[in-house]
Amino acid sequence: MADEARGERLQIMLTDEELKALDDWRFTKRMPSRAAAVRELLKRGLTAEGFDLADGETKSKSYGVIEGEEAAQKRRPRRVSRKD
Repeated sequence: MADEARGERLQIMLTDEELKALDDWRFTKRMPSRAAAVRELLKRGLTAEGFDLADGETKSKSYGVIEGEEAAQKRRPRRVSRKD
């Protein structure tokens, strides 16, 4: 039975090098499990790319799947152009 707090199970395949990198990072950060390390890295990666994490209250239309272009424009990260 799936954990109520985490309703979906996701299986991924990793190369030996990816698994070693994950485990090295996990132990360095003292993460309790590989799953916790993967969730933390996923959260950090999405945040770095400018994506919000689901709060459990937000509807799918808030994530650009069915929202209007105006709302999508507000959520997109702004790119700063450098003028030399």
